Amino acid sequence: MFSKILIANRGEIAVRVIKTCRRMGIKTVVVYSEADADSLAVEMADETVFIGPAPASESYLVADKIIAACNETGAQAIHPGFGFLSENAGFAQRCADEGIVFIGPNPGAIRAMGDKIESKKFAEKAGVSCVPGHIGEIDDTAHAIRISEEIGYPVMIKASAGGGGKGIRVAHSRQDVEEGFPAVRSEARSSFGDDRIFIEKFITSPRHIEIQVLGDKHGNVVHLFERECSIQRRNQKVIEEAPSPLLDEKTRAAMGAQAVALAKAVNYDSAGTVEFVAGQDKSFYFLEMNTRLQVEHPVTELITGLDLVEQMIRSAFGETMAFGQKDLKINGWAIESRIYAEDPYRGFLPSIGRLIRYEQPEEGDQGGYTVRNDSGVREGDEISMFYDPMISKLCTWGKTRLEAIDGMGRALEDFHIEGLGQNIPFLAAVMDQERFRSGKLATSYIVEEFPNGFDGTTPTGPQIDLLTAAGVAMHRLISRRAGPDGVRRDWVVLVGHDQRNVAVDEAGGVLTLTLDGGRVMTLSNVVWRPGKALFRGKLDGKAFTVTVAPAAEGFVIRHRAARAKVLVLSPRSAELHGKLPEKQPADTSKMIISPMPGLVVSMDVEVGQIVREGEVVCVIEAMKMQNIIRAEREGVVKVVSAKGGDSVAADEVLVEFG
Repeated sequence: MFSKILIANRGEIAVRVIKTCRRMGIKTVVVYSEADADSLAVEMADETVFIGPAPASESYLVADKIIAACNETGAQAIHPGFGFLSENAGFAQRCADEGIVFIGPNPGAIRAMGDKIESKKFAEKAGVSCVPGHIGEIDDTAHAIRISEEIGYPVMIKASAGGGGKGIRVAHSRQDVEEGFPAVRSEARSSFGDDRIFIEKFITSPRHIEIQVLGDKHGNVVHLFERECSIQRRNQKVIEEAPSPLLDEKTRAAMGAQAVALAKAVNYDSAGTVEFVAGQDKSFYFLEMNTRLQVEHPVTELITGLDLVEQMIRSAFGETMAFGQKDLKINGWAIESRIYAEDPYRGFLPSIGRLIRYEQPEEGDQGGYTVRNDSGVREGDEISMFYDPMISKLCTWGKTRLEAIDGMGRALEDFHIEGLGQNIPFLAAVMDQERFRSGKLATSYIVEEFPNGFDGTTPTGPQIDLLTAAGVAMHRLISRRAGPDGVRRDWVVLVGHDQRNVAVDEAGGVLTLTLDGGRVMTLSNVVWRPGKALFRGKLDGKAFTVTVAPAAEGFVIRHRAARAKVLVLSPRSAELHGKLPEKQPADTSKMIISPMPGLVVSMDVEVGQIVREGEVVCVIEAMKMQNIIRAEREGVVKVVSAKGGDSVAADEVLVEFG
């Protein structure tokens, strides 16, 4: 077995590979950029090598630097993780030429599957079901229109070298093709240096299902069942699960057999994923093959008991696979939620900054469900604008799908982050939706369920009970510190606009809350002290966690996706409070405000200019994404507060109109 492996990646996947190497007794080398000098991966590795500035194009994507680091440290093999150089056939070949083992598939397999046009040709020859379409390059817009009308709308226009959700447009009409084809070609050229485009039929209400395959260098290939990745936003996966609630045994076996056939056709010899688009009727069609470890691989590990990183290492070393297809079984159900540094309340715009607070759920068996959290950060670390915005991958396992979902809901309650925007409330909202719980998924799920964006959810009756109980307990603890007279029995609790009278009794550390109408709740096992952001307890015997923050008066409390201001008042104070006028929000209608921290790429207006509604005001870049800021109303520019090249903070005023 290898004695030392270099990890040509960063963040959580670098930490993930280190953990497996430690268990296998293999020493690790981590390369790092300026932005990652103090990262968790650098702290955990046995050796580290600095490879340059923060931009990936000057560090993690420079093959010469990776090879030099390997030679310098004597590492025998390189694990590329995912992204960066993981699917670069030229890099895999370079490793082979240098006598370094590439822990991934052979260069020929990467080359065959890395081109989406060529991969479909291989798939057809291997007998794999393919989406109806034009398997070949498209010359120009006129050619694209002709092909689209032959296939029939809607169609999907895709970059041959695309990935990560880039270079994709769905066209429902000739006009969509006229606008979309040149846009996809331009995006493909700038993102991948390859502007070849193909067109295929877009499956209405599709589901994204992928088959995990694993091969060795002796011709053995198996599949490790499927993952459902239909919950996507802008073609980026957000929630994944294994197995899929759509498939039956017959369909699962058919998809698995086709995935194995394709892998064998290209002599595949590592972990990889064959991706399919599936109809609600269980029809399925080949999309592409990812010749690397997938971000969502933990859910497969949780239902099979296999360590995919270990299997990749063993395959790369030349070992024969120790099991066959008949030895593999599905055990239980697993869900993965991607915790992203993005603000769901601001249209999911990237959010960068320091993790002032980072408290993750306890991992392992939690009694009815199991928690796993793959992360590459700690409290105090900074989420940089240079890399992917993913903070961690939170996974739960249960014996059934609903147990895994309920476990995920509880785990998300126990996850607390401060310092930047994050999507935990949004993920929790999905877990609570009846449509998700019933398994009626589609890649259009988020658009259909949140057509107007995300602004949290309205507290349900049970959630109002939780917020009431937590508010009363915190207020009581703070009041008790003021002296024995600070605690009274009768209170009025305001949860948002909901008002209720509550009588509070305490015995043996248990609070008994008697509500209007005589309904009684008991709150026990309280874990909280002033200043802590998480309040834990059991309401009527059921465990819960809420996030709390002090307000000018009372608290702002969030349970999953529902949040409200909670005030605990004496009856007289409540009477007076009801007579106070509501505070009006500041008028920002004449301002353009930065929705996120980032870099101003261009400022497209100047003082005195007349700007029409919808016109571009500026472009701000964050997390490798350029965000176009448009005017929401017509006006004359009075003040311009930033220029191209400036760094700006969230909520910073960029432009004012007269």
